[in-house]
Amino acid sequence: MGKNYDSIVIGSGAGGLACSVCLAKAGQEVLLLEQHDVPGGWCHSFMLKGQRFSPGVHYVGLIQEGDGTNELYKGLGVANDMIFFRMKNDGYEHCVIGDQHFHLPAGIENLKNYLSELFPEEKKGIHKYVDLVKRVNTELQLVPKMSGFFDHLTIPYKTRHMGKYALFSLKRVIDWHLKNPVLKAILNVQCGDHGLPPGKASFPVHCVLMSHYFDGGFYPQGGGGGIVKSFTNRIKALGGEIRTRAKVDKILLEGKKAIGVRLDNGEEIFAKNIVSNADPSITFFDLIGENAISKRLHKRLKKVKYSVTSLILFLTLDMDVTKHGIDSSNIWKFQSADLDAVYGHLTKETILEGDEFSGVFLSCTTLKDPASFNGRYHNFEIVTFLDYSSFESFEKLNDYHTPEYETFKNRLKEKLMNTVEKLIPGAKDHVVQAELGTPMTNQFYINSTRGNVYGTEKTLKGVGPFAFKPKTEFENLFLCGASTLSHGVGGATNSGVNTAAKILGKRPEELLDGGDNQFLRIYDAEDPNSWPESIKEKRKTRKRRFL
Repeated sequence: MGKNYDSIVIGSGAGGLACSVCLAKAGQEVLLLEQHDVPGGWCHSFMLKGQRFSPGVHYVGLIQEGDGTNELYKGLGVANDMIFFRMKNDGYEHCVIGDQHFHLPAGIENLKNYLSELFPEEKKGIHKYVDLVKRVNTELQLVPKMSGFFDHLTIPYKTRHMGKYALFSLKRVIDWHLKNPVLKAILNVQCGDHGLPPGKASFPVHCVLMSHYFDGGFYPQGGGGGIVKSFTNRIKALGGEIRTRAKVDKILLEGKKAIGVRLDNGEEIFAKNIVSNADPSITFFDLIGENAISKRLHKRLKKVKYSVTSLILFLTLDMDVTKHGIDSSNIWKFQSADLDAVYGHLTKETILEGDEFSGVFLSCTTLKDPASFNGRYHNFEIVTFLDYSSFESFEKLNDYHTPEYETFKNRLKEKLMNTVEKLIPGAKDHVVQAELGTPMTNQFYINSTRGNVYGTEKTLKGVGPFAFKPKTEFENLFLCGASTLSHGVGGATNSGVNTAAKILGKRPEELLDGGDNQFLRIYDAEDPNSWPESIKEKRKTRKRRFL
């Protein structure tokens, strides 16, 4: 028998990392296990021919001083190791709808004024709708903080807007306030951040998402890997252990009590608490086993729907893309303003049809993270969504890397490059490398059910109080991650804090006490004058190495 730990955390995504920090900070001996050769889950970064890519982190919100994510990182004691770059302030999101170009500026008043100038006949509805989004988000954030008799007595009044619209779809609510389909598409463009079209998306869930970015988007230096590095440094400094290439084969039980894990190499490791950052289906069906779970849990898991999966093109271009209007902003490109139709087409088995995908997201990381630019090459992550069924035939093979799979990938890559060519004329003639990640790639590296990117489907039933709880029906077995509280970098990180709080018998805010002497550095990606000498020196070093 090897060493016993206080807690073993399975999976090093944002939730697992945050949970490990909190438990280690409380004095526990923590072991964090990761099946991949680098930690981070969807937050990890990797190198292809000397160029860095981050498959899951494209921007983060609420980063400015006093905002939620900033305070979260301070409280966890990781802020000092992070640098964020503010994406273009007057348009951190660009929207290309058909042949029309729009953008989302940072600042809620800026957004309302910009859209009101474009659609003056809808001015009253724009102001009313955007204010409603902010109000519903505020009320949602208020609920967990309410306690005591008086608070419970006043909940119906204090959350009246949320209560009024809680059960409606995004489409229903926005249709009540606005008429112009293009205007509605602009305001709904961030549906891609939860993977549901307006007709299926929960209005309150979308309110939280939009509010997260009302003050703009920010990108971490080093990509997602920059966030991961700050967490792993903190875990190690607190005495925690991190093991990569350590795939968990089974969670060990004594009756209905979790006591340890067995790795795929046969090694058994024991702990008082086991935390799974894996999807619920993987946790209970694969790591626990169907025969050991209750009928009630089995029934729930069989009904669970997971979010969309993705194609991600990792692209390096040898050209000055800024001449074609590319900047630090994200680009959402949709063929029409009917986003329900766009998503419907993407998630049907029609992915080989046509010359382009009906919806595509594009991110230029070398402009978001100026320290990563070598003076010549620009890196992109180009994403589109699809349903996993298109890849099911490859899942059944022992090795899916067949000639048929490569042919299939090349056709999909071609479609994505056609969109890139329209946004960046001449791009096809300046490709340094173009590698495509598929749902099979997601499964292999992230171990997500059906290659999903956001955990459980983000309808109202899949978030907050309706999501999977940290505590499970097994004693000493806990869950964290995108399927428990919410998704995204912020949501998953908070889920890890919540789970640690359950284990330690404390409130989440009690664990966020590391903010003293913590400061998150923020610079403007578009303004070299705001960069410190260290960033300018990094650029010079990269340029020298490249030349």
